[in-house]
Amino acid sequence: MSINTKRLTAAVVGLGLAGTLAACGSSDGGQGSGDSKTVTLVSHDSWAASKDVIAAFEKQSGYKVDVLKDGDAGQAVNKAILTKDNPQGDVFFGVDNTLLSRALDNGLFQPYEPKGSDRIKAEYQVDQEQHRVTPIDTGDICVNYDKKYFTDHDLRPPRDFDDLVKPQYKNLLVTENASASSPGLGFLLGTAAQYGDDGWEGYWKKLKANGVKVVDGWEQAYNEEFSGSAGGKKAKGDRPLVVSYASSPPAEVVFADPRPSTAPTGVAEGTCFRQVEYAGLLSNAENPKGGKALLDFLISERFQQDMPMNMFVYPVREGVQVPPEFVTYGPQAKDPETMDPAKIADHRDQWVKSWTSLVLK
Repeated sequence: MSINTKRLTAAVVGLGLAGTLAACGSSDGGQGSGDSKTVTLVSHDSWAASKDVIAAFEKQSGYKVDVLKDGDAGQAVNKAILTKDNPQGDVFFGVDNTLLSRALDNGLFQPYEPKGSDRIKAEYQVDQEQHRVTPIDTGDICVNYDKKYFTDHDLRPPRDFDDLVKPQYKNLLVTENASASSPGLGFLLGTAAQYGDDGWEGYWKKLKANGVKVVDGWEQAYNEEFSGSAGGKKAKGDRPLVVSYASSPPAEVVFADPRPSTAPTGVAEGTCFRQVEYAGLLSNAENPKGGKALLDFLISERFQQDMPMNMFVYPVREGVQVPPEFVTYGPQAKDPETMDPAKIADHRDQWVKSWTSLVLK
């Protein structure tokens, strides 16, 4: 998730932004009175929500929502940790399972169990003893492909990780920096899950030799380098393979004018890694009361129902139906790679360090 999220096209990110950008740091060491009528959400760049849904929350709660978008998920998490003693807002949204332990170990969040947490699907629940974070959405990080390129070149699109290192796919893939980007890190973890502790480095040596291109973040990879996206076409991107999300194809359909009958991009299902995004009440939040109300709202049925078509991620609340476009163009992977959060915590930093030395130097 956060699809990020996030994540899809400039149109997705620009749709229905929930309020103005603001930075509301605390000056009282976290002993905020909670009397402020503004609640500030800090997120990655792909936060989006329908204006009427945010307006309903503002009317019901009495709080005005301001949103501070702080770059790619990895960058946003790192900045939130650096500013935790004087946070930029009250709630942080968009830390995912690849970075969760870093946020928790650094004391980024204070405990709060939102109302309605019992309706979150069991497979996404974490930190049940302390309730420092709450699952908000889920999605799959996967390699996307440009259908037209592969049709024009009479070449079968790759299906799995093994295919990506084959000669016919040389110089076709662009991915994000695993040290700074959430999808880039998710892709790295997917290869570690697939090939194991002793095999993933060898795989990346092959991938590097096969011409993989690494860029800073998702926006550059998907909307500039990838030939299959609307943004990539305008930018004359020449890479027909990109690390993105399983929900990116329906975004290409939804925001096209006119809408095509089929998605112009597809997903290599054998390259997917399951991502879950969380939100939490920031330690030292200036307005903890408002933050708690906002967290309640983020897992409410109304927000969860609204979320897929704005951030192109899947809801985590039981009983919420996904849009038909997701069913048709962007179903979740049937058998994605996963990894225990404890293993991610134990190995992530060393894996990223090794990956950086191997791939970027």
